[in-house]
Amino acid sequence: MDVEVRHLRAFVAVAEEESFTHAALRQRITQPALSRTVQQLESALKVQLIRRTSKRFELTAAGALFLDHARTTLANLNRAIAVARGNTTITLGFSWLLPTPWAQDMARHLQDTAGIEVTFTRVDATAQPLARGDVDAVVLRSPVSPALLDSPRTIKLFEEPRVLACSNRSPWTSGAPIRWEDVPQRPLVINTVNGSTTTDLWPNLTPEIVETRSYDEWIETVAADRGVGIIPDIARTRGIHPGVEFVPLIGAPPVTVWLSVADQVPAHRARSILDASRLALNA
Repeated sequence: MDVEVRHLRAFVAVAEEESFTHAALRQRITQPALSRTVQQLESALKVQLIRRTSKRFELTAAGALFLDHARTTLANLNRAIAVARGNTTITLGFSWLLPTPWAQDMARHLQDTAGIEVTFTRVDATAQPLARGDVDAVVLRSPVSPALLDSPRTIKLFEEPRVLACSNRSPWTSGAPIRWEDVPQRPLVINTVNGSTTTDLWPNLTPEIVETRSYDEWIETVAADRGVGIIPDIARTRGIHPGVEFVPLIGAPPVTVWLSVADQVPAHRARSILDASRLALNA
């Protein structure tokens, strides 16, 4: 059997997620199908890439070495596809809930000023796809790594207020605003992969934490009343879950929203993306 692109994408997803379950969600395929794909890759290479048991997951030495080359191959493929398409499209990655109307205005400005069409792509961890070149640009919400913040290809868009998300069975759904410092009285549901809330926001408190690894897991955990969550106010306007209600917060720090363009994007296209993004702020 020959090695195919789907084999590389499957292996990279599993290696980065360190979980077949989460990698399957990322690849939008079933876990058995993902496992078969990785096994096919190992058979084609005649080497074990992943050592897995019921309780442990790790790359073999061959797997760690192959991962670097697989990432490079996929990034080169993405660049080749962009060239073949005539550089008339870009992919804008986002983890959840693109800012509105900024995203739509940015896409319109980029089409009007540079003839570039924007394709929106949902990704779980925004920084990794950007570094790999899987996307041309991403929308980021704080916290953001210092390396990205220092990049001339990263610009601040705006700040979003935070609200409290809780189950409609929670006693906090009375509608009365909740003080920021009172939030840790309840277990706090945190999305550890791409969420905008960390325990550092309460430096003098130690809230009980319920960890999730995706936006979908986060919202379902809140709906099940396992705890409360903190989320930008944009979620309140979308009606995202019938079992979740939103409560105003008093004294909550805002979430900063950024746009970052991948290093692999040619300079003139990067300028076009950044210019359109700034224009959209004033639309």
